[in-house]
Amino acid sequence: MRELTLANRIVVSPMCQYSAIDGRATDWHTIHWGQLLQSAAGMFTIEATAVSAVGRITHGCLGLYDDACEQATGERLAIARANAPRIPVAMQLAHSGRKGSSRVPWEGGQLIHADEGGWMPLAPSAIAQLEHEPPPKSIDGAALIQVKADFAAAADRALRIGIDALELHMAHGYLLHEFLSPLSNKRDDAYGGSFDNRIRLPMEVFAAVRKRWPQEKPLGVRISATDWVDGGWTIEDSIALVRRLQAAGCDWIDVSSGGISPAQKIPLGPGYQVPLARAIRAATSVPTMTVGLITDARQAEAIVKSHDADLVAMARAMLWDPRWPWHAAATLGAQIRAPSQYWRSAPRDAANVIACAKLGMR
Repeated sequence: MRELTLANRIVVSPMCQYSAIDGRATDWHTIHWGQLLQSAAGMFTIEATAVSAVGRITHGCLGLYDDACEQATGERLAIARANAPRIPVAMQLAHSGRKGSSRVPWEGGQLIHADEGGWMPLAPSAIAQLEHEPPPKSIDGAALIQVKADFAAAADRALRIGIDALELHMAHGYLLHEFLSPLSNKRDDAYGGSFDNRIRLPMEVFAAVRKRWPQEKPLGVRISATDWVDGGWTIEDSIALVRRLQAAGCDWIDVSSGGISPAQKIPLGPGYQVPLARAIRAATSVPTMTVGLITDARQAEAIVKSHDADLVAMARAMLWDPRWPWHAAATLGAQIRAPSQYWRSAPRDAANVIACAKLGMR
């Protein structure tokens, strides 16, 4: 992808840890990043990283919106990278939209009202995520300009701390997805109504980041390819959007789905989102990344070999087994690179899985 080459097609998907303090990375991130950088995946992606304080989902969300955030993330990432094999590191830039000001998942994940220490979430229209919640604030003209500036500024900060690739979060019911979906965007100005109007802000954000992000570095986008709700965003809409993004310089599409409405009806099953990635790849030729209930090495290999997707991203499977790529390599007869301290770890039935391993004792 541009000047970035991946060793394999496994991607560690961005996974929120809800463990930051005022947007700043903590000791938890050093440990979490460190173990996943030992995974031998082709690329590791840092969790959804808020471009503003109000763009966080929770008080514990990682941010990259001020000098303190930049310093904390940069220092902790440097420690994690210094003690791991070289793996490209991507970062997902995000704005929570109307899903902001939430409690962390292990505290229930529900809205925190302003008088309880929360903040006023922003959205394209004053439509609540859940019926019993108060509506978010509809973004005005000045706030639209600020959102674009926040994404661009976060890209600058990401460059300074050594991030190799960026992904813009336009999925899962967060701000940019809220503009895309007719379920959440009821505006009557240039940013609502028609398809061209609803994609306007996401496209403007992409253009602002692409302008600031070095041309040699790749920039991708995560989308919800369908809302899984009648009258919502569809796979046909996604294909049309991806064609626009491709023309604007998008290097991959991370194909997820859902998240905009509790009315969604998702047909869950192993690889349930693969057909969405396949449809987008076939219609646009943009490299696609598929994600969702992919846990088996042979399953992942079949997805790539059949050209359903170019990359396979994993989240929960990697949390459960941070050495998943090691075990996949053993299953598929491939090799990985591992720190010399771990060269003795390979079992007898996978003795050659670690490349360049040399052992000797007396």
